[in-house]
Amino acid sequence: MRLPGTGQPVTILDGVSLEVAAGEVVAITGPSGSGKSTLLGLIAGLDTPSAGSITVDGVELTGLGETQLARFRRRTLGFVFQSYHLIPTLTAVENVAVPLELAGAPEALVTARRRLAEVGLAERADHYPAQLSGGEQQRVAIARAVALAPPLLLADEPTGNLDSATGGQIVDLLLGLNRERRSTLLLVTHDASLAACAGRAIALRDGRVVNGSGAG
Repeated sequence: MRLPGTGQPVTILDGVSLEVAAGEVVAITGPSGSGKSTLLGLIAGLDTPSAGSITVDGVELTGLGETQLARFRRRTLGFVFQSYHLIPTLTAVENVAVPLELAGAPEALVTARRRLAEVGLAERADHYPAQLSGGEQQRVAIARAVALAPPLLLADEPTGNLDSATGGQIVDLLLGLNRERRSTLLLVTHDASLAACAGRAIALRDGRVVNGSGAG
């Protein structure tokens, strides 16, 4: 990869080989700058590797164009960010409805309300992000990420901006959705207690796997 604005190559991940089985819960741990978020970005097709290959759900990503990548992301994965990334001018239910509307799903708002109910926010559906607590905003973000029932959910520091009690609720919610939907959950975290809830943990340091197993 290259540093933005410089064109200079920089090694973020080096020789990382990772295989995750369908339905698995895997935590990616490591210090800041170790390449954790970049790894999720590569799996989501948001970043492009300078070498190697990335195959997700049988699709080789490195040869896809932007339109194909967008279609792949819509069909295959949901992404939960640390900073929520909600649209401030839309209500909770409207935020959740966005991916449904983009996919042309019928009755997008009806489905969005159902997704909010699944994360315990039925009564907050018509509130704007600024009217919600951090934990509630993260629940909206999760509802949006799973709106289209993707087989893969990526979560980048999903509890990073939350207190420990609220973070624990978000962890329980993510793991519960994983069990109910039999989806795959891959999450980046600094939180040792969150990593311990995963079926497998992989540690990165300086762009390399330093412990854990890459094989599913």
